[in-house]
Amino acid sequence: MGAADIVPGVSGGTMAFITGIYDRLLGSIRSFDLAALRLLLAGRVRELWRHVDGAFLLALLAGIATSILSLARLISWVLEHHPVPLWAFFFGLILASALVLLQQVGRWTPGRVACLALGAGAALLVALSPAMGLGGGLAGVFLAGFVAICAMILPGISGSFILVLLGMYATVLAAIKSLDLLFIAVFALGAACGLMVFSRLLYWLLHRFHAATMALLTGFLFGSLAVVWPWKRALDWVVDSQGEPRPVQQVPILPAEYLQLTGDSPQTWLCLGLAVFGALAVWLVHWRWGGARPS
Repeated sequence: MGAADIVPGVSGGTMAFITGIYDRLLGSIRSFDLAALRLLLAGRVRELWRHVDGAFLLALLAGIATSILSLARLISWVLEHHPVPLWAFFFGLILASALVLLQQVGRWTPGRVACLALGAGAALLVALSPAMGLGGGLAGVFLAGFVAICAMILPGISGSFILVLLGMYATVLAAIKSLDLLFIAVFALGAACGLMVFSRLLYWLLHRFHAATMALLTGFLFGSLAVVWPWKRALDWVVDSQGEPRPVQQVPILPAEYLQLTGDSPQTWLCLGLAVFGALAVWLVHWRWGGARPS
């Protein structure tokens, strides 16, 4: 999940779905409630630990933190020097994930088809939106964390891509690299607040309207394929914290048009191979750990 959350266009929530821990994750987050607060104030630490599924959360957060701290530089370098093959790999991964999650919907009805279309449309709208820039100092950092974490736990909606749209991606990545503790603390506080609010809504939807919600989330995945399509044409640019131009609004194009536009090889066969590899990786994880099972 940590590795996925670093890359704009790939959702950590997708990884949670693929590995079959999504419901448990939402339930664990939701358990930080008044009952947990009472246990904490009473000093009943062991009961609190069991109440919030502490062992699960500790292992998960340790893995996410390790991945972010260790892979931030590597993924930044790959995005800078070999973006097209990397996006191809993630395209195959997300396409296969969406196909796996279709099993969760069960019997299709007009309402569920509408939810699928709504999710795909919402993800496409986010994917093709221009950057908006977010100021406000630490208040802006808090808001960015609040909004981005909501996307990070939604399959198909990338928290990193939301940060790109808010004009905060390069700033957040630079803060992680330099260990700017104040920035990280404010961002984490915003993320924690957003997580508490949004996880409860998702948990309620999944338990009251499971099939329709799964159709909506699967639509998010299909719509997000526009973000990770390997060949893109930039419509809008911004200058990052290092003074380098970064595309913030892009549209998918064909490999031949990419060659004409950029003069660079589209690496079509390499991209196809990496997309297939990504799809096989999803299938392997789904087969090995059970993944998402039909409802």
